[in-house]
Amino acid sequence: MTDVLRDTPRDIKFIPNINPYATGSVLASFGNTQVHITAVIEESVPPFLKGKGKGWLTAEYNMLPAATHTRSQRERSKVGGRTQEIQRLIGRSLRACLDLTKLGERTLMIDCDVMVADGGTRTTSISGAYVAVGLAVKKLMDQGLIKTTPIIAQIGAVSVGVNADGKLIADLNYEEDSACETDMNVVMTRQGRFVEIQGTAEKKPFSEEQLAVMLRLARKSIDIIFEKQDAVLR
Repeated sequence: MTDVLRDTPRDIKFIPNINPYATGSVLASFGNTQVHITAVIEESVPPFLKGKGKGWLTAEYNMLPAATHTRSQRERSKVGGRTQEIQRLIGRSLRACLDLTKLGERTLMIDCDVMVADGGTRTTSISGAYVAVGLAVKKLMDQGLIKTTPIIAQIGAVSVGVNADGKLIADLNYEEDSACETDMNVVMTRQGRFVEIQGTAEKKPFSEEQLAVMLRLARKSIDIIFEKQDAVLR
């Protein structure tokens, strides 16, 4: 029997339109984790898409110096491997929910800046960025720049894990993440399809039963995230 310590996410807040200069913006909070997210439109596409009538989305992720317990250095000249991996995950996840042909030859630039890091910064970024994209798309449609929404799926993301006592936890905070034996990030659509699953046993390998329960916890938590997103975007 697999024991569950927490089967729902921490307190979720999406505060929209916090940046007056961005096409779409949101402050996303999961527990104490806070990420400032903007979506900005550029009227151009990368060279490999020019003349194809198709848009693009790219994402950048950054941890502010005082976001963690000890001040981190700004990544000025070179982006670190962890940062690259996270921003690629954010970009992949968001492109999976868009029909980029409906965006026209435009690029959606997503910037996720972590203000406070208490676990789940990448999943908070993805869930919040969906809201920022939704707000940006609404503005484009209101301005008559696009006729139909390019959003084809709703996405959300959450972390799940197994602690040292073998108990499963949804939406890990920093303390829980640091001590857990398994850490998994799950990105899903509202239709229950997986965009990405990143799961690693840091110490003791996890069982097939634990994997199944972790995915159920992720689905339950992401359904709650969808409700919070809906409350902002409707």
